[in-house]
Amino acid sequence: MLNLAANMASYQRIVILTGAGLSAESGLGTFRDAGGLWTKYDLEDIATPEGFARDPVLVQGFYNDRRAQAAAAEPNAAHLALARLESEHAGALLTVTQNIDCLHEAAGTKGLIHMHGELFKAWCLACDSRQAWQSDIAPETPCPACGKAGALRPDVVWFGEMPYRMEEIYAALGTCDLFISIGTSGSVYPAAGFVAEAARAGARTVELNLEPSDGASLFDDTRHGPATQVVPAFVDELLKTKNS
Repeated sequence: MLNLAANMASYQRIVILTGAGLSAESGLGTFRDAGGLWTKYDLEDIATPEGFARDPVLVQGFYNDRRAQAAAAEPNAAHLALARLESEHAGALLTVTQNIDCLHEAAGTKGLIHMHGELFKAWCLACDSRQAWQSDIAPETPCPACGKAGALRPDVVWFGEMPYRMEEIYAALGTCDLFISIGTSGSVYPAAGFVAEAARAGARTVELNLEPSDGASLFDDTRHGPATQVVPAFVDELLKTKNS
């Protein structure tokens, strides 16, 4: 493990990537771990455009359940620590999340990109409108913008679809001097390639994860344990060094 503390004060452009492991301690299930959602559902059925076309009742029901679960969740100590880092960091900081919940926002994070979309938004395939959405969606639910029934879907990125705002993300990775990956498996691209992008830009790279990810060897520093422990401790270290 490299000791980054001596250099913390020099970091001015930070990019943070977060994944399902960050929200797991808020009661939201992960996807790829043992017992995760992909062990209970076939992703081809509930996380692809083709699955939605075959069985919209199944897909809408799956995301209705996820929406209700997320609505009951609260930010944990890791979310709160990242919001604190953003508020106290004097330089630029961008959080990119693979999570579709709204726990970052609830914790107070403002500079945020949901690269995989948001549970609490609906997208109309008929008129291409997007709007905030809190309740269930049924196949016959009409679009509030155009009135067409059967065209609404969760505004989340499914397998085979392009994640959102990738140009902004790559621009930030290309200029960052510190990249932090939190709670990710390191197996899903393009996010799994972000550490290499940041390293090419000369950034120091840190993994904070429950256990080593598939890409752990690519990081300069790895710290493993529950997110509610390792993330606040790392943020405290970072801010203490900056303010010393």
